[in-house]
Amino acid sequence: MRAVVGAPGRAPSAPRESREPVRTGTRGIDPGHLLEQLLPMTRALTGEYGLDRVAAVVVGAAGLASLGDALRAELPGALARELGVRTVVLAADAVTAYVGALGPRPGAVVAAGTGLIATGTDLAGWRRADGWGHLLGDCGGGAWIGRAGLEAALRAFDGRDGGSAALRACAEERFGPLPGLPGLLYPRTDRPAVLASFVPQVADCAVHDPVAAGILRAAARHIAESAAAVCPTSGEPRVALTGGLSHLGDPLLVPLAEELARRLPRARQVPAEGDPLHGAVRVASDLVSGRLTLPSDERMFSVVHTKGD
Repeated sequence: MRAVVGAPGRAPSAPRESREPVRTGTRGIDPGHLLEQLLPMTRALTGEYGLDRVAAVVVGAAGLASLGDALRAELPGALARELGVRTVVLAADAVTAYVGALGPRPGAVVAAGTGLIATGTDLAGWRRADGWGHLLGDCGGGAWIGRAGLEAALRAFDGRDGGSAALRACAEERFGPLPGLPGLLYPRTDRPAVLASFVPQVADCAVHDPVAAGILRAAARHIAESAAAVCPTSGEPRVALTGGLSHLGDPLLVPLAEELARRLPRARQVPAEGDPLHGAVRVASDLVSGRLTLPSDERMFSVVHTKGD
């Protein structure tokens, strides 16, 4: 979790962050655990920044669409009681990633890190594609690439077609003897992150290894498919990639540009302007200045007016 505060006419504060992931359980995202981390950070930031109150809060939460019922029910009232907040924006992190990358413009943004989700809008409504997690989707994301790279390593170990001696060597250097890999991986609760940790090795091997290069070309196809699924069909929308995979360089970005040009010939490919935290700041700034034009959505983006002091 990262948090900043700001005021009209001033640059936002430097961010504070917590390294502890907010818990999820039978009720989805745990609002109590989120508040345990957010409230001390916010109070410290407002004091350092010279604010005596917080009028509005924008929260960009991973999993809000499917795991956010308790957050939607409890967080606005709690922020009103604790901080006197009058307005709370609850946004999926894919939406704050979108606004950080493109601002309030029609287009599509693929947020590709450990997972992958595509978000698009024509400013009348939101569309999303993938974001189903590493077991059911997130195709082309970091966990997907890492898993494909480790599969190729195991194929080489077995002597099956589709194996990569280069990826096998990298996997053995990183994880040890490959027969022990399932025991290292399967019990982990952070399995997607462990899979994604192998992405740099896949990218390095792709320069000289055709199997690794093929994995990244396949990832590029998946990313472009998700972007095409959510991109507006009229006008000249913009399309951007954000997240950790945007820094992988030519082995991914060159085939991705080709796939996007083929699937979305009218779209303009642009670099992301900023990250999801920039997006949350942009939403907050537009909200307090009366310029917010993003469409509401019950699951992905809602503005809640509270009874703050």
